[in-house]
Order: sequence, then structure tokens, then C-alpha cells
Amino acid sequence: MNLFKKLRKLKTLLIDDDEWIRDSMSIFFQNEGCSILTLETAEEALSLLGKKKYNIFIVDYMLPGMNGIDFFKKLNKISKASTLLKSHTKPVKILITAHGDKEIIIKAKQAGIHDLIKKPFTPESIENSLGKFI
Repeated sequence: MNLFKKLRKLKTLLIDDDEWIRDSMSIFFQNEGCSILTLETAEEALSLLGKKKYNIFIVDYMLPGMNGIDFFKKLNKISKASTLLKSHTKPVKILITAHGDKEIIIKAKQAGIHDLIKKPFTPESIENSLGKFI
């Protein structure tokens, strides 16, 4: 089964303060018939997590307010307490960043992030990353 057939059954949440990235990723996913919700801040996403279940989280590291790693730490706490985030499989967590230093990589691993994609990235980078976990 190809990646997009699998993705069509899943819900993806993208958090990035760059409008161009949000729009581009929306178009990319929608052209493949896949569901994606894009938000500008981690705080917006946290307010939705009690209402909807997501299977994939793609989050920028540098966000206004809370950064991507802190978002994933909160997500981990929420997912332990919420049946809305629990499913047969744990959500895929991907961090995108222009800042790939060792400290961020270590913090990302500690936060349970599955993959780190460096900016600038291509649709193929996202496909390759998701292909490892979907």
C-alpha cells in the first residue's frame, strides 16, 4: 500500500508560523486526498487536542510563544490522560527546524519526537519521513 493511501485514513496536524509553509503543505496534502489541519501556534493546537484526535503531528521548532519541543512535551502529558489522543498506534511526531544543533536533537529525542526535518525542506522530505513511520 502506498504512503498516500495510508495517509488518507489518518489526520495530520501541522503547526508552523510561516503562512507559506502552512499553505504549501495544505495544498500538497489535499492534492493527495489527505486530511491536514494547519495552525500558526502551539497554543492553538493545544486548545484543539481535547476535541479531535490526530495521528500525525508536524511541528516547527521556532514558534511564537511555546516552541515545538515544549509542545511535544505537553502533548505527551495530555496523551497519557486523554482517550482522544490514544489509538492503536501512538501519534507520529515530526519536528521541522532550521536549527539542527546537537542540543535540539537531544531535546527532541527526549520529548519522544520520531524524526527531525531540517529547513528548507521539500515535499519529498516529508514523504520520506512519514514513510518511515506510517
